[in-house]
Amino acid sequence: MNGSYGPPDRFNEEQATFTIRGSDAPDLKAGEAAIRNVLKTLPLKPGVYRMHDAKGDVLYVGKARALKNRVANYVQVERLPKRLQRMVSQTRSMTIVTTNNEAEALLLEAQLIKRYRPAYNVLLRDDKSFPFILLRADHDFPRIQKHRGARRAKGDYYGPFASAGSVNNTLNALQKLFLLRSCTDGFFKTRDRPCLLYQIKRCSAPCVGRIDPTGYADLVGDAKKFLAGKATDVQAKLGAQMQAAAENMDFELAAVLRDRLKALTFIQGTQFINAEGVGDADIFALASHEGLIGIEAFFIRGGQNWGHRSFFPAHTADVPEDEVLTQFMMQFYEEVPPARTILIDRALPEAELLTQALCEQAGRKVELAVPQRGVRKRLLDQASRNAKEALERRLAESTTQARLHRELAELFELGDSPDRIEVYDNSHIQGTNALGAMVVAGPEGFRKGQYRKFNIKQAATDDDYAMMREVLQRRFARALEEDPDRDGEAWPDLVLLDGGRGQLNAAKAVLEDLGIEDVCLVGVAKGPHHGREGREVFHLMDGRELTLPVNSPLLFYLQRLRDEVHRFAIGAHRAKRAKAIGASPLDEVPGIGPARKKALLMHFGTGRAVRNASLEDLRKAPGVSAAVAQQVYDFYHAR
Repeated sequence: MNGSYGPPDRFNEEQATFTIRGSDAPDLKAGEAAIRNVLKTLPLKPGVYRMHDAKGDVLYVGKARALKNRVANYVQVERLPKRLQRMVSQTRSMTIVTTNNEAEALLLEAQLIKRYRPAYNVLLRDDKSFPFILLRADHDFPRIQKHRGARRAKGDYYGPFASAGSVNNTLNALQKLFLLRSCTDGFFKTRDRPCLLYQIKRCSAPCVGRIDPTGYADLVGDAKKFLAGKATDVQAKLGAQMQAAAENMDFELAAVLRDRLKALTFIQGTQFINAEGVGDADIFALASHEGLIGIEAFFIRGGQNWGHRSFFPAHTADVPEDEVLTQFMMQFYEEVPPARTILIDRALPEAELLTQALCEQAGRKVELAVPQRGVRKRLLDQASRNAKEALERRLAESTTQARLHRELAELFELGDSPDRIEVYDNSHIQGTNALGAMVVAGPEGFRKGQYRKFNIKQAATDDDYAMMREVLQRRFARALEEDPDRDGEAWPDLVLLDGGRGQLNAAKAVLEDLGIEDVCLVGVAKGPHHGREGREVFHLMDGRELTLPVNSPLLFYLQRLRDEVHRFAIGAHRAKRAKAIGASPLDEVPGIGPARKKALLMHFGTGRAVRNASLEDLRKAPGVSAAVAQQVYDFYHAR
């Protein structure tokens, strides 16, 4: 037996490890002996225990009101379900942490499960950070932006949102309604004229003085009211301003305010649900079928629907549904602040303890309730229907396009399955006949009618990054002009770039210049072994790099997307090169058709000879009139 001591992350209680030597192979008697050895010295105190295998890996994390009583259950092997018997047979050591109370033990348990992801605990599979809206407070003209991760920047945070799609839709609406800037501070400082967002009425252009600090602060105040659920106050204010502008004969301002009111009405229609009296609430409903458990989460803030997300926890076999929901909620709130009201679809045995732990986590009162009637019950019923439907869809999915797109959304944190994927590549030979290519894919497969090619016009054709910048600049600038409200189907949910970090950075710079921040960009590089399939590296916008197993169906699908854009780009390049090979200097002469071009070439032999011919010689060519001869001569000699 040996012991070690040290403070876990946020708890200062004593930690002790007890180990018994034995075979690495599963052995029920050896595992039981290891647990009994620990049991001898356990106190009747609340705390958390971790079970380790022979390698020291964590098998299970559990909490207890009285550690001695809880751990004693594991030595009564015949009463344990098969799953826990397997766990005991692998156990060779335990780590014990005592806490001040059971609520602290519940919080520490969730923290350790998130850290170690044990094989026998219920796990929240989707443990990606949730997006927030950040309205910064460190600038005279605050920027509104999407935010993930630690909240270190000074400002107001609004969230969580269920997905990147939800927060992007809200940001898009806020730009139309409040005209707040979304550009970086560096971009803001260098502007000498308004950007495209100002032209399409998505920004008030504070960078070039089109609005003063007082007026901008007024817009920021309205945005804060709206995000706090006071949309009615904002609507009344805009209505009064529009009426006053009309009475003062300032019809241009009245039209601007009218458009903002329309945007507000649209937002209310898409985001508002009947949640009167609910305030800020998170709603959870659980559905189960054929051994699979799905949990639907709804996020309500100030009567606005900030999205919903389906979760499918892992390791739920033989685990009671109440325990699954409890474990899920504690892991969920490890990184997300709890709402003031949490609505669930069943009474939990440890509801009081869970409420106490969440109150401690939030530093304020948190209400946990199972509604029986009224608006809350209707909201919960809606979540329950969505949970059942999501579970049915999950069960029905197989290795189809729909499943691949769902996995793609999970891999690149898209929120919803992408409906439109655009893939880009450049093609040239030593800078000649350079062009860019775009292919489009959806759940139904490739959309070949929407493929596009871009003849490189401005960028240096030996600079792949510059070519990618030109292609994306032309594609998205045109998309903004044609569909500034993004109501159509031409906006991509995911953009794949054939290339690595350099191509990705070039693409990011283009979208930032255009004020577009809600398009997911991913660079697909060949990895360290360029000639080997399956070693692709996926470069994400936040700097991360991902790889997939060589036998992954999702990897095969991404390779197929990349290969398709290669095929299309190379085919378009070959066609352009073939046309260039057959081109003649005479093609540039206006008014010279195929017949006269052929006659001139047959007479003089080469295009250079035609260019160097005198006017008299051109007139002697068969089938060439004096007027045509003069036209050809003037084209080459009139300078």
